[in-house]
Amino acid sequence: MYNKPRLTLAIVDDHPMILEGLKSLLQQDNQFQIFSFTKGSAILDFIQENQVDVVLLDIVLNDGSGLDFCKSIKQKLPKTIVIGISNQAERSIIFRFLENGGNGYILKNANPKEITDCINKAINGDLALSKEVQEIMLRASSDNFELPRLTKREQQILSAIADGHTSIEIGEKLFISVITVETHRRNLLQKFKAKNMIELVKIAAENKLI
Repeated sequence: MYNKPRLTLAIVDDHPMILEGLKSLLQQDNQFQIFSFTKGSAILDFIQENQVDVVLLDIVLNDGSGLDFCKSIKQKLPKTIVIGISNQAERSIIFRFLENGGNGYILKNANPKEITDCINKAINGDLALSKEVQEIMLRASSDNFELPRLTKREQQILSAIADGHTSIEIGEKLFISVITVETHRRNLLQKFKAKNMIELVKIAAENKLI
């Protein structure tokens, strides 16, 4: 089907099941030579020595934020296609990823065909957004505060912040790295449009989230 040389595609996600699922899906298409990484720093090291055509990048990683890794990848390799693939469904986070040079954004609940269609759209030069992401982006911005959707982990971290725990304490309690906790903290500030942790806790308390 493809006469062109195979494209190099890198998947960056710290959940082995997601990595294996995406690899299994994309290996059915002979278009790609696939590499997988569990850390953002590993893909940055890899692109120092290797040309990568497409990167599928999670937003919350153990060693930092995919928003920042996207920016770094695009600075080093401007022509590399970087697509966010995440559970983070907030407009502010999607916008920031695209502002940092992202070529598309897919929610992890997208079906396999939608994922492959989005990747091919990006390869063809189009902005690649999964259906639900398109709906989120098209929603009219409202001055009224819209409560963000929180993952179970974000809810745990928000509660721990409200209880006054430090990032080190939260990391030990939830068995995750301090960097992961800090990434969640930054994402929570972004989601709630809060300037600092005090304002974040105040908004969450007012809306009975804690």
